[in-house]
This record gives sequence, C-alpha cells and structure tokens, in this order.
Amino acid sequence: MNKIKKITWTYIKIVFALTILGVSINMFLGPHHIAAGGVSGLGILLESALGFDRAMVILVLNIIMLVLALLFLGKQPFFKVLFGSLVFPLIIAIIPETMITPDRLLSVIFGSAIFALGVAILYKNNSSSGGTTIPPLIFKKYFHLNTSIGLLFTDAVVVSLNLFVFGFEEFLYAILSIVITSIVMSYIETGTNRKKSIMVMSEDSLEEIRHRLSAEIGRGLTLLEAKGGYNRKSKEVLLIVVTDHEFSRIKPLIEEIDPTAFVIVNSVAEVMGSGFTYHPIE
Repeated sequence: MNKIKKITWTYIKIVFALTILGVSINMFLGPHHIAAGGVSGLGILLESALGFDRAMVILVLNIIMLVLALLFLGKQPFFKVLFGSLVFPLIIAIIPETMITPDRLLSVIFGSAIFALGVAILYKNNSSSGGTTIPPLIFKKYFHLNTSIGLLFTDAVVVSLNLFVFGFEEFLYAILSIVITSIVMSYIETGTNRKKSIMVMSEDSLEEIRHRLSAEIGRGLTLLEAKGGYNRKSKEVLLIVVTDHEFSRIKPLIEEIDPTAFVIVNSVAEVMGSGFTYHPIE
C-alpha cells in the first residue's frame, strides 16, 4: 500500500512539474516568441513559421524521440520518459495561451525561472518531458559525448533558428532565457542555504585562533596535518564550516589575532551532519 502511495505521489509531482512547464511556455515565453531550446521551442518556431499547432508539434517530435530512445538506448530509458512525453503535449493543449505581461524582459525572466522549477522537479523524480533530452543520451552512448555538451548542442540549434523565424532580438532573448534557466536550476538543485568552508594557516597564532573560534562561534573545528611546499616544514591547517552570517564574524576575528594569516574561503553547496542537518536532543 505504501509503495502504491509513493508511486502515486511521484506521478502527481511529475504532472505538477509538467503543468509548470506548460504555464511557462504558454503564458510567458510563447506569447513573446521566445524559443529557448527543446521541443517546446521547436513547437513555438513551427507554429509561427508554418502555422502548425504547438501541442501537436511537441507530441509528434516526442514520439519520434521515443522511437529513437527505444531503438538506440533500450527499454529502460524509453519507459522513463514515456509518461512525460505523452502527458506534456496534452498539458500544452489544455493551458490557454495568454500573455501575462506585455513586458518581454519580465516574461523571459519569470518564464525561465518557472521553467527551471518545473525541470528541477522532473529531474528530482527521475523523469523528463521527453524531447531533446534523448539525443544527448544517444550521443553519450555511441560517441562518449558528455550529456551536458550534447544538450547544449541541441538547444543551440533550436535557439539559432530564432534568427531565421523571429529575428535577432528574439535570438538574444532566447539566449538570456537559457542562462536564467541554468542559474535557477543550479540553485534549486544545490539549495539556497549555502555554507562557507574556511581553511586557516597561521605561523604563530593558530592555537589562539582555534580557541577564539571554538569559544565565540561554537562550531566544530578540524586540525589537518600539512607540509609547506617550499621548505617542507610540517604545519597545521584549521578547517571550519560556517553559515554566511557566522563568516561575517569570523573574518574580523582572524584579522584581529593575525593580520598575516593565510585564509582560504570556499562556497559549499550543501553540508550534512551534526549542527547542520542533524541536531541531537540535549
């Protein structure tokens, strides 16, 4: 029973994600003739250039891609994208094409962000809307080409067609849409609650820095054994992971103790464990 509930909930999330994609295309990008890659972009292009129905174009292209997936990739990838490939054109047909705002830039920004949210939900549920996600998998299997490069190539072909169908301005907006979608997807996938990893090296004051950080910040610290590359002298490196707010307190603290301390700061997408995702009951 729990398995059935889990599967049902997964498909509800997939339909929700496909609906988000439909809203993005029919209410933000499509009305302004922004074809930013994928079969949805081809649907917008062919609808404007030849008068074909957008949903029908997406359905036909998705069926072609499904056949290619079955022939070149096998049954497992085929069934993984089957549901999205068939439901997505239906959603495109149901959602009315309405221009939410006449401002083209606003439509590109919000439409691309919404599109990114839909794609991220699909990826988190191991699904897709089909279409141009399939050729990169074929390129990877037979030509050992990275999937991100393959997807970039297929989207670049679609975006380039904007030049011939709509014009140079729409072409630039399509590029902007892809950039915004990539950035938003990156933040959704890695999370917005990012942390900072700090490594501190000090010739004479590392112990004082360690003591002050432990007392005033309250985070766990790690001392790593290291060796100088020039003089090969053994030394210790202090490692601490903190929030952005805590980092704003750490920086002046280190500068106060040792202005010459060597500090490396890295942005961390995700931290798991005690103090971050696990909080013991005390």
